[in-house]
Amino acid sequence: MSHPSLQRITEQRIVENKAFATTAESLLPVMHHTDVLPVRLVTLLPDDQVIHGWRTADAGEPEQLEQMTFGKGDEVVLDFGQHLVGQLSLHIEPVGSPPDAPLHLKLIFGEMPVELAVPFAEYDGWLSSSWLQEQSVYIDVLPTSLVLERRYSFRYVKLEVIASSVKYNVSFRHVNCRTVSSADVSNVQLLNHMDAELNRMDEVSIKTLADCMQEVFEDGPKRDRRLWLGDLRLQALASYTSLPQPDLVKRCLYLFAAYPNEQGQVSANLFIKPHVIPDDTYLFDYSLFFVSVLYDYMQATGDMETLAQLWSTAHRQVELALQRLDEQLMVRDTEEWWSFIDWRPQLNKQAPSQGVLIYALRQAAELAQLLHDEQEAELRQWLDKIVAATLEQLWDEQQGYFISGHERQVSQASQIWMVLAGVLDQRQNRKLLNRMLQENVAVPLTTPYMVHHLIEALILAGDHDTAISEMKAYWGGMLNDGADTFWELYDPQDKEFSPYGSHLINSYCHAWSCTPTYLLRKYNL
Repeated sequence: MSHPSLQRITEQRIVENKAFATTAESLLPVMHHTDVLPVRLVTLLPDDQVIHGWRTADAGEPEQLEQMTFGKGDEVVLDFGQHLVGQLSLHIEPVGSPPDAPLHLKLIFGEMPVELAVPFAEYDGWLSSSWLQEQSVYIDVLPTSLVLERRYSFRYVKLEVIASSVKYNVSFRHVNCRTVSSADVSNVQLLNHMDAELNRMDEVSIKTLADCMQEVFEDGPKRDRRLWLGDLRLQALASYTSLPQPDLVKRCLYLFAAYPNEQGQVSANLFIKPHVIPDDTYLFDYSLFFVSVLYDYMQATGDMETLAQLWSTAHRQVELALQRLDEQLMVRDTEEWWSFIDWRPQLNKQAPSQGVLIYALRQAAELAQLLHDEQEAELRQWLDKIVAATLEQLWDEQQGYFISGHERQVSQASQIWMVLAGVLDQRQNRKLLNRMLQENVAVPLTTPYMVHHLIEALILAGDHDTAISEMKAYWGGMLNDGADTFWELYDPQDKEFSPYGSHLINSYCHAWSCTPTYLLRKYNL
């Protein structure tokens, strides 16, 4: 299977539904702002005992900044004490002789200390280096108040004087970040769990979600700043239980439905500025998750009007997925299709994608039932046939696992999605997952996205104790490694892991990792 980020469709034809687009725009959320000041000055120290090899150490109180001056080659690092998304402002005063040359100032923003410690010139990943958060400004007239137009996602800021002149230095004052989010965090109810670690996990999940809630549910405020369907599904679930904002979910659903391609398939993600642009990336599993987001939205709101309007879009995603089946009712595993599932190059996607199809089919049938739609009977017939074929073709009785692809691969993702799809009964599911974890099945998980599905599968299989222990091992591991928002990527066995070639480009506040708040609250763990 080719890499979805390399997919390019040169003649993509979008069929805009202007009524849906108008509805989406009418649901544009109110944005909330807070002014946040730095809490300390820090230095950066190498430390091979911490993740990515860098930590911070106290270097003074923020009030000391105004008494400090900076010339060519000088720098200072500010710690805001928490993850922020917003615009930075500061006042710059000349010190010494009248400024006889412009000030060249570089600002570097980091969600993690390593982003300030390792020069971005060393970055050698395949994602564009333009995502690395730095900005150079040239200031001709001093004093001045500088307000950066660009929105940044950070906890730490380095101010570095690249050049001034030998006749003057500068001082920095009134450094401030004006945050932005569409989340109203004022009414969040505390979890009040007896386990302090789970309370902290819930708090960090909500902070992660809030920082990703902008004009849409973004996947990450550092990168990619887009509306991705797979992330939206998990963000919406977390939102319903902690930061309820169903109109934002509704807006995102209408945005996807407003811009399908000529086959009726919804894109995997949307660019929101300067106007809505659907990406030329189409993923088998993400398109089906339009059904899931709509189903979950209905469970949370009972909004029959929205269901009636968006049902045809949801049903179309199922129709297109069914066209992907071969004569044995298996998802065809060839080179020209794309399904995400997880960031693991060697992962075969056939069986987990088959599970996603069954999962979405069940939800589609229930939506059709709510609408008294005649397509319900056909959907349930498909469901029965595909489940039977899946057991016949993909269940390996000898190994006791579901297998995937021509190489008959056994992966954790395949087992998890078959559990979520309800192919086996609860007792069998619990036995399957327990064996999988004990025997360390060959292809493991790499992202919080897929670990979420493991936890939910364990819960649905009735194994709450293992679910909690796995949550603590994974999200608790991030907390122990310094997370104040949860990360896009985390492999406890390889903490330098990045599918992009460098952890400098990783997102350390990412939508698909916000779900512990949902899991804890929804299932009363």
